[in-house]
Amino acid sequence: MNQRQLNEKILFGLKVKHLRLQRQLNFADFAKQTGMSVSYLNEIEKGKKYPKPDKLKLIAGALAVPEEELLHPETDKHLQPVVELLNSNFLSELPLDLFEIDLTKVVEIIANAPLKVGAFISTLVELARNYALAEEHFYLGALRSYVELHNNYFEDLEQAAQEFIKAHGLEQSEKIRVYNLENLLKEEYGYTIVENGLKDMPELKGVRSVFIPKKKKLLLAEGLTDVQKAFQFGKELGFNYLKLKERAYTSNLLRINSFEEVLNHFKASYFSCAILINQESFVSDMRFFFSLPQWEPAKLQLLLHKYLASSEMIFQRMTNVLPRFFGLDKLFLLRFVHRPSNGDFKLDTELHFSIQHQPHSNALYEHYCRRWLSVALLADLQQLQKEGKGSGELLGVQRSRFLKTQEEYLCFTVARKAFPDEDKNVSITVGILNDETLKKNVAFVNDNRIPFRVVNTTCERCSLEDCQERAAPPTVVAERKKRKATLMALEKLLKES
Repeated sequence: MNQRQLNEKILFGLKVKHLRLQRQLNFADFAKQTGMSVSYLNEIEKGKKYPKPDKLKLIAGALAVPEEELLHPETDKHLQPVVELLNSNFLSELPLDLFEIDLTKVVEIIANAPLKVGAFISTLVELARNYALAEEHFYLGALRSYVELHNNYFEDLEQAAQEFIKAHGLEQSEKIRVYNLENLLKEEYGYTIVENGLKDMPELKGVRSVFIPKKKKLLLAEGLTDVQKAFQFGKELGFNYLKLKERAYTSNLLRINSFEEVLNHFKASYFSCAILINQESFVSDMRFFFSLPQWEPAKLQLLLHKYLASSEMIFQRMTNVLPRFFGLDKLFLLRFVHRPSNGDFKLDTELHFSIQHQPHSNALYEHYCRRWLSVALLADLQQLQKEGKGSGELLGVQRSRFLKTQEEYLCFTVARKAFPDEDKNVSITVGILNDETLKKNVAFVNDNRIPFRVVNTTCERCSLEDCQERAAPPTVVAERKKRKATLMALEKLLKES
């Protein structure tokens, strides 16, 4: 059934319900007058059933309206906001099934809304009219919520990755070889791999690979490392092994056509990480690292380079296994991008698990707190690059307590140069709530060599005085104080009048 037919069924059901209630007919009387069961009529009103012509005639007769009125797309003002919402395709674009939400139930809730919330429904419609302008942000936001809801652990994808590893003998080596993945693509799925296949297309700078489906060709960007190739090969294996048909053909999502495409891109990427960073081996490595009596950055550095994976992939993998195997589900992940040429810091990835942690909703046009390890390491990396010493990556740890709260996080951060952009560095941070669960799992959590800082979200929202790292005045704080003083003065005036 297409969306138009579904909308027609939903609208028909809503009209029947609206007319029944107008005539003060309960279901028992309605069933008696039509000769139909209560359950069948209930299904009609919910938009799940559509009556045949003979039953349509009986329903129209019981409601004392012509059949044409029930079939006509026009409605009275009570249902008009719902009609507009259905016609806008706003609801049909929502990935409701992913969250196990029935579209008809959503519409039913909206249809039962009184006129005084009609303005709210109209606002949704207006958003829908402008929806295409920010469609990709909506899809990515929905994906983020989906990932957070599952604590970034997907049993079906993990199982598929383990089956793939065993079927192809990849578990024999802790560090998979890139040519093994390349050969699997060639021999099992008929791929042709073209090295430096994008070098004559400067317009595609920043794209690591492009798949040409008709020829089964995978064109690689120039100068990719083995780690970068392995991740792209792993994704292609994921698309094929998981039978994900709707997909983007570029390494990153340049243009988003549907939520299914976004979800499949995520699944293929997850699959790639899962085969490159073996779950059983990685959990064992994390247990050993957490058992260390003291903070030893060299041990974490070894872990970051043990697998055929980037440090960013290792940090992402941490968020897969920490909630599941260590009970450390109160954590967040942040990814910052820094452009040294203009000094901009941009937060482009933000995930929260179990609860909304303090560093949330940070995609602001403001100055992020320079006390965050995420930002501080990027600043350090920039300085080393100026001195000609910044070719590698920086690794750090910090206990971060948010201003005026008791929430403290143990934060691990790695900062590195981005490829292939010459003017781009990135940092990725995993922050774990410092509670009893963390203390039981991480032996070195209270090591006095771990720096401790009081942090906040942005300078504009921070009331911390005498902050040496402040990059902008506390304008939001000042505005709040001004508003509070205005309201207090008004309250005093009203009391005295």
